[in-house]
Amino acid sequence: QVQLVESGGGLVQAGGSLRLSCTASGFIFSINAMAWYRQAPGKQRELVARISTGGTTNYADSVKGRFTISRDNAKNTVYLQMNSLKPEDTAVYYCNAVLKTWGQGTQVTVSS
Repeated sequence: QVQLVESGGGLVQAGGSLRLSCTASGFIFSINAMAWYRQAPGKQRELVARISTGGTTNYADSVKGRFTISRDNAKNTVYLQMNSLKPEDTAVYYCNAVLKTWGQGTQVTVSS
């Protein structure tokens, strides 16, 4: 069964940090590109960051320099390190195995 399980969301003050984790099962993680998306209330889901099988990363302009996506193939896990968080980063964050499946989402709330 293909599955993604996210963790690490929560409530943080502006300027703080959080690290999201997403652990995969049911498919060969190392040969699948991975991504993080987010969806704020009343807005469309948007791509936050993507990492290829070879480790190449891409970021939304709004998070460049603040967020870092990484992967540990030995642990079947992809991470999103979020620093200098802003209230506008508040959203449900979803892990995505590109062209395969989605996680259930984890809430990130940044207070001003």
